[in-house]
Amino acid sequence: MAHVIPHGDAGPRHEDRPADDFDPDAFENLILLCPTCHTKIDKNPEAYPRAILLDWKAKHLGRLAHKQGIRAYDDREQARAAVAGIMAENRAIWEKFAPEDGSDFEYDPESGTAAAWDQRVRSVILPNHFRALAIIEANLGLATEAERRTFADYQEHVRGLSERHICGVSGRAIRFPGAMEGMFA
Repeated sequence: MAHVIPHGDAGPRHEDRPADDFDPDAFENLILLCPTCHTKIDKNPEAYPRAILLDWKAKHLGRLAHKQGIRAYDDREQARAAVAGIMAENRAIWEKFAPEDGSDFEYDPESGTAAAWDQRVRSVILPNHFRALAIIEANLGLATEAERRTFADYQEHVRGLSERHICGVSGRAIRFPGAMEGMFA
């Protein structure tokens, strides 16, 4: 995992850092590269500017979406069916493995439950979320205004979950918006 724009004020493509509030660890600023390409790209940032790297990422994500059957549907019922199975699988995993709320719960990273939850988030829940995001984005024309607001909250939930379980940054995730259960219903 590589940063398109680095953390600091130096490094490849640092001059392309947006002026507004910018999080270098956000999904939008990360790209997957093999170690050889990572080195090659960072040693020659003029040949590999931010726009090219983000274009590569967008095209890659588009190819993945196509392989996963993500597309725009003709009606809300079809879009709902595409999202509902994903949400049901994530909910089942969450109900089985997620840490519980409340003062009696003590998070023990050494426990098997914590390890199982972390593994499921990385291997199933996050990929499912990214697939659902892509399906919904491809079908936003079918969404109501309230569903668009719910989708924005859902995007932020997925960003925070990714930061926590992939980047190791905690505390920024918001709760899963319950209204997602009714998306396109």
